[in-house]
Amino acid sequence: MKTLLPTTTAGSLPKPSWLAQPEVLWSPWRLEGEELAAAKRDALRLAVDDQRRAGITIVGDGEQTRRHFVTTFVEHLGGVDFEKRETVRIRNRYDASVPTVIGAVSRPKPVFVEDARFLRAQTDLPIKWTLPGPMTIIDTLHDAHYRSREKLAWEFALILNQEARELEAAGVDVIQFDEPAFNVFFDEANDWGIATLEKAAEGLKAETAVHICYGYGIKANTEWKKTLGSEWRQYERTFPNLQTSSIDIISLECQNSRVPMELIELVRGKKVMVGAIDVATDCVETPEEVAATLRNALRFVDADKLLPATNCGMAPLARDVATAKLKALGAGAALVRQELAAA
Repeated sequence: MKTLLPTTTAGSLPKPSWLAQPEVLWSPWRLEGEELAAAKRDALRLAVDDQRRAGITIVGDGEQTRRHFVTTFVEHLGGVDFEKRETVRIRNRYDASVPTVIGAVSRPKPVFVEDARFLRAQTDLPIKWTLPGPMTIIDTLHDAHYRSREKLAWEFALILNQEARELEAAGVDVIQFDEPAFNVFFDEANDWGIATLEKAAEGLKAETAVHICYGYGIKANTEWKKTLGSEWRQYERTFPNLQTSSIDIISLECQNSRVPMELIELVRGKKVMVGAIDVATDCVETPEEVAATLRNALRFVDADKLLPATNCGMAPLARDVATAKLKALGAGAALVRQELAAA
């Protein structure tokens, strides 16, 4: 029997301090060679165990083998020079030094498939794997070859589809594409971004998800959020077209986000990952606070289509804080499950 209100995370979890510096994005590894490879596997096993103990029922790898959700994928591809770097504006909110596309992009070999097989071997629970979406990838690079955001996005969509098909064959149940760029570049998202996302997911039998959020709880993002006003209605710019797309699950940020919950109505019929954990604060939610967010969401999404989740990745948080938040998510979902069963 399928679990009602299956819980999951948006993706990343903090890495153990012996693997990388805590609470830092793009933190360098503290080991090398075979020691690093073994440590990554150990960290992945710990991430699975932390999720299981917290009551998470769709388990991810916590992105323990990756330094960053975009660049770790791209660094395995051809046509991108990580030595030739340029400063670009990412998500139209902060500047970063990024690698340069210098030729036709290609995927010489699978990127995450072996890691996904290792995750599959750790648990009998359904597993989810995250990939960066085409629009978010191109927004994290300098393009000196195609000189067209749309053309480059279509090229990455084809590469992502190759990877996704092999992840599915490795036993992945849910493949999630991360597209925070959808909350910034609305016209591009509607003109071709959603279409390239569908190309990335084409032909998959595994469930597909798109994660759209307002970003990690880092200073650049929290400062940007202060400019968004009393209501964050960005989702309503893309949700109508996502509702008619081939993507199965839509993920959005709800806890402490000032997103009007009724915007979920715009994707009625889709499964919805409701972010019930705020990743921009060390304050740990209570199970009742999580339950309140889920009850609110249930006004606009049927219970069999609601997936309680985190707002975004938790990589920048302290590990004990993230673990406590996971437990609150699991306990809060359990409260609402009990209420639904009693009703």
